[in-house]
Amino acid sequence: MKSPLKILFTASEVVPFAKTGGLADVAGALPKALAKLGHQVVVVMPRYYSIDRSELEPMKEPLGVPMGPMGELWAGVYKGSLPGLNVPIYFIDYEQFFGRSGLYTDESGFSYCDNDVRFVFLSKAALELSKRLEFKPDIVHANDWHSAIQPLLLKSRYAFDETFKETASLLTIHNLQHQGQFFKGIVDVMEVGWEHFNPYELEAMDGVNFLKGGIAHADVVTTVSRKYAHEIQTPPFGFGLDGHICAHRHKLYGVLNGVDYEEWSPSVDPYIAKQYDIDDMSGKVVCKKELQKHFNLPVQEDVPLIGFVGRLVEQKGIGLIAGAIESLMHLDIQIVMLGTGEKWAEGFFSDIANRYPEKFACHIGYSNELAHQIEAGSDLFLMPSLFEPCGLNQIYSLRYGTLPIVRATGGLDDTIHNYDPATKEGNGFKFYDATHEALYHTVKWAIETYRYEPEAYQLMQKRAMEARFDWEKSAEAYEDLYYHALYTKRVQIYK
Repeated sequence: MKSPLKILFTASEVVPFAKTGGLADVAGALPKALAKLGHQVVVVMPRYYSIDRSELEPMKEPLGVPMGPMGELWAGVYKGSLPGLNVPIYFIDYEQFFGRSGLYTDESGFSYCDNDVRFVFLSKAALELSKRLEFKPDIVHANDWHSAIQPLLLKSRYAFDETFKETASLLTIHNLQHQGQFFKGIVDVMEVGWEHFNPYELEAMDGVNFLKGGIAHADVVTTVSRKYAHEIQTPPFGFGLDGHICAHRHKLYGVLNGVDYEEWSPSVDPYIAKQYDIDDMSGKVVCKKELQKHFNLPVQEDVPLIGFVGRLVEQKGIGLIAGAIESLMHLDIQIVMLGTGEKWAEGFFSDIANRYPEKFACHIGYSNELAHQIEAGSDLFLMPSLFEPCGLNQIYSLRYGTLPIVRATGGLDDTIHNYDPATKEGNGFKFYDATHEALYHTVKWAIETYRYEPEAYQLMQKRAMEARFDWEKSAEAYEDLYYHALYTKRVQIYK
């Protein structure tokens, strides 16, 4: 029987407290799944000022965080727990760094100029808190660039600290596009030593790259799907780090994210017009009608309704949709869109909604309730991402019997199996070329299948709804990698 582990899990965002992307979903779910396996997990994140501290428990004494030439900075700490399970989460409260309207950017979308200092502070604060709690972690699990320096800190600044003497590290890359590239002077604040400022560790274009350093020093590196682990070793997806990642491929693994079926399941969903499941799909018809009414679209059951939920950014294939939209509007379909992002995209799709009010509707912004309603009420779901480390909406769509139309990249390729007209197998529709022509013809193929092959479409729906991507399976994969990281660490110590 495997012995339980102590895991320190550091993330810049955690559902339901703060979210901008998939990292928050993972950070809110994986620790709970690990706890169910018997492990002791402590989660640490910033206490952004959007997080209400009235229901949190304050620690009596402030926490000192060494910041090199900035001196020792003192932070407040609040304790809470992840919903649904008694997994402790600690919030680092420091107004100068986290008392802002946004997590990483201001209201204009510009990154905060001190993001380097902010997240060095978070990374060190998590380690200092572990010492304060007398919590000696077997594993430090860092996530993305925000805490990617923790593996290096364990091998430098905290190398001889009794709390971390035998601690191994695992770094998860949720999105390689964001790497944490800053002015090299941050090395002094990190207190890791300038010997680590070299092309094999931290240095990139005469600056510091947090993620690069994390990849170099973590005992294990993971991505959030198997396909993405292969893709980031190539120039199109490596964002300049493909060679560096190839050099460390021996410790790189892909672990597909799970989903929380207690929230994302049509049989228990409180947000949808009528609950349904694989044995009785009548509720999905009701959900479609209500979704059409919500967006002021004609209520037509026989017209295929396509949903989109996501950030309106190039990564999500917004440019492909924009290039194909005029052609799509000549098809007998309806499209509903929910999202916010680049200003040109918000204006462009708002204009399309005004020009084609009976075929296209969009909600600029984000609503969790409406996201659930789109998943339940749509017949098809569009995710034409240029790259997608894992993706969650396509997995949600499967559970709701809403067949995904995706570009075959990253987690989308891992989770969606292309429809085969000869065998009737598959659970969605895929295209490969990142062109608006490929998107258009795949959408056309999907709606023709919906309209002219209803039996095949319904078989695919059932197959999709039967698929499961539980967090338990993902947590077991991480558990194995934690033990592997510990073995690697001990070999380093005793060799």
